Amino acid sequence: MILYMKILFFGQLVDVAGTANTQLANLADTDALKAVLEERFPGLKQVRYMLAVGNKIVTSNTVLNGNETIALMPPFSGG
Repeated sequence: MILYMKILFFGQLVDVAGTANTQLANLADTDALKAVLEERFPGLKQVRYMLAVGNKIVTSNTVLNGNETIALMPPFSGG
């Protein structure tokens, strides 16, 4: 059975990717996810972004189980 991860893009990343969401399958971890996304959407290599798995921002490689919702968000700025 193939489990699909829902990938959501926010802010300027929607323009970079040309879409607000996509789906991917069979990725073991967030490093593999970033590699696939940056190959599919080359503009992502040129911008900074954060990843959230479920509702938690991750800052290091994280194992994926295959049915998560992943959010790509531009860095937050305080004020």
